[in-house]
Amino acid sequence: MPLKVLVCDDERNIVRLIQVNLERQGHTVVTAFDGKEAMAKVVSEQPDLVLLDVMMPYYDGIEVLKAIRKDPATANIPVIMLTVKAQQGDDLKGLAAGANMYMTKPFNPLDLQEFLEKSRLSS
Repeated sequence: MPLKVLVCDDERNIVRLIQVNLERQGHTVVTAFDGKEAMAKVVSEQPDLVLLDVMMPYYDGIEVLKAIRKDPATANIPVIMLTVKAQQGDDLKGLAAGANMYMTKPFNPLDLQEFLEKSRLSS
Protein backbone atom coordinates (compact mmCIF):
# COMPACT_ATOMS: atom_id res chain seq x y z
CA MET A 1 0.00 0.00 0.00
CA PRO A 2 1.56 3.32 -1.04
CA LEU A 3 2.33 5.94 1.58
CA LYS A 4 2.15 9.72 1.43
CA VAL A 5 5.59 10.94 2.51
CA LEU A 6 6.52 14.53 3.36
CA VAL A 7 10.19 15.19 2.57
CA CYS A 8 11.59 18.32 4.28
CA ASP A 9 15.12 19.47 3.49
CA ASP A 10 16.61 22.78 2.38
CA GLU A 11 18.96 20.91 0.02
CA ARG A 12 16.84 20.56 -3.11
CA ASN A 13 19.09 17.86 -4.60
CA ILE A 14 18.53 15.68 -1.51
CA VAL A 15 14.77 16.22 -1.72
CA ARG A 16 14.79 15.31 -5.41
CA LEU A 17 16.87 12.15 -4.83
CA ILE A 18 14.50 10.96 -2.10
CA GLN A 19 11.44 11.93 -4.14
CA VAL A 20 12.58 9.98 -7.22
CA ASN A 21 13.36 6.87 -5.16
CA LEU A 22 10.07 6.95 -3.26
CA GLU A 23 7.95 7.65 -6.34
CA ARG A 24 9.61 4.70 -8.12
CA GLN A 25 8.34 2.55 -5.27
CA GLY A 26 4.80 3.88 -5.76
CA HIS A 27 4.65 6.37 -2.89
CA THR A 28 3.23 9.89 -3.10
CA VAL A 29 5.77 12.56 -2.16
CA VAL A 30 5.05 16.05 -0.84
CA THR A 31 8.03 18.40 -0.41
CA ALA A 32 9.02 21.28 1.85
CA PHE A 33 12.25 23.27 1.79
CA ASP A 34 12.27 25.00 5.19
CA GLY A 35 10.87 24.51 8.68
CA LYS A 36 7.96 26.90 8.26
CA GLU A 37 6.78 25.17 5.09
CA ALA A 38 7.28 21.77 6.76
CA MET A 39 5.04 22.67 9.68
CA ALA A 40 2.30 23.93 7.37
CA LYS A 41 2.41 20.84 5.15
CA VAL A 42 2.35 18.38 8.05
CA VAL A 43 -1.00 19.88 9.05
CA SER A 44 -2.45 20.40 5.56
CA GLU A 45 -1.24 17.14 3.95
CA GLN A 46 -1.48 14.72 6.92
CA PRO A 47 1.33 12.51 5.57
CA ASP A 48 1.83 8.89 6.60
CA LEU A 49 5.53 9.58 7.23
CA VAL A 50 7.80 12.64 7.51
CA LEU A 51 11.48 12.79 6.51
CA LEU A 52 12.86 15.82 8.30
CA ASP A 53 16.28 17.44 7.98
CA VAL A 54 17.76 18.81 11.21
CA MET A 55 19.32 21.96 9.73
CA MET A 56 16.73 24.11 7.91
CA PRO A 57 15.87 27.80 7.68
CA TYR A 58 13.16 29.40 9.88
CA TYR A 59 12.63 26.40 12.17
CA ASP A 60 15.11 23.58 12.52
CA GLY A 61 14.02 19.96 12.32
CA ILE A 62 13.97 19.51 16.10
CA GLU A 63 11.53 22.43 16.46
CA VAL A 64 9.33 21.00 13.70
CA LEU A 65 9.44 17.55 15.31
CA LYS A 66 8.40 18.98 18.69
CA ALA A 67 5.47 20.78 17.02
CA ILE A 68 4.44 17.54 15.28
CA ARG A 69 4.51 15.61 18.57
CA LYS A 70 2.65 18.36 20.48
CA ASP A 71 -0.36 18.45 18.10
CA PRO A 72 -2.78 15.53 18.75
CA ALA A 73 -3.70 15.50 15.02
CA THR A 74 -0.08 14.80 14.00
CA ALA A 75 1.49 13.29 17.12
CA ASN A 76 1.50 9.71 15.82
CA ILE A 77 3.02 10.39 12.39
CA PRO A 78 6.35 8.51 12.11
CA VAL A 79 9.30 10.88 11.66
CA ILE A 80 12.76 10.06 10.32
CA MET A 81 15.36 12.74 11.07
CA LEU A 82 18.09 13.40 8.49
CA THR A 83 21.46 15.01 9.22
CA VAL A 84 25.05 15.04 8.07
CA LYS A 85 27.53 12.92 10.00
CA ALA A 86 29.42 15.96 11.30
CA GLN A 87 26.49 16.99 13.51
CA GLN A 88 27.17 14.57 16.34
CA GLY A 89 24.70 14.74 19.19
CA ASP A 90 21.80 15.70 16.93
CA ASP A 91 20.67 12.08 16.87
CA LEU A 92 20.17 12.09 20.63
CA LYS A 93 18.26 15.38 20.48
CA GLY A 94 16.05 14.05 17.70
CA LEU A 95 15.32 10.78 19.44
CA ALA A 96 14.62 12.60 22.71
CA ALA A 97 12.16 14.87 20.86
CA GLY A 98 10.30 11.85 19.52
CA ALA A 99 11.95 10.83 16.23
CA ASN A 100 11.29 7.24 15.18
CA MET A 101 14.60 6.88 13.38
CA TYR A 102 17.74 8.82 12.57
CA MET A 103 19.58 8.65 9.24
CA THR A 104 22.85 10.33 8.39
CA LYS A 105 23.46 11.87 4.97
CA PRO A 106 24.51 10.48 2.64
CA PHE A 107 22.36 7.43 3.26
CA ASN A 108 21.49 4.30 1.35
CA PRO A 109 18.00 4.51 -0.20
CA LEU A 110 17.58 0.82 0.72
CA ASP A 111 17.72 1.77 4.42
CA LEU A 112 14.86 4.19 3.83
CA GLN A 113 12.87 1.54 1.96
CA GLU A 114 13.40 -0.91 4.84
CA PHE A 115 11.96 1.61 7.30
CA LEU A 116 8.98 2.28 5.02
CA GLU A 117 8.27 -1.44 4.86
CA LYS A 118 8.33 -1.64 8.66
CA SER A 119 6.03 1.40 8.89
CA ARG A 120 3.61 -0.16 6.45
CA LEU A 121 3.47 -3.42 8.40
CA SER A 122 2.89 -1.70 11.73
CA SER A 123 0.07 0.56 10.50
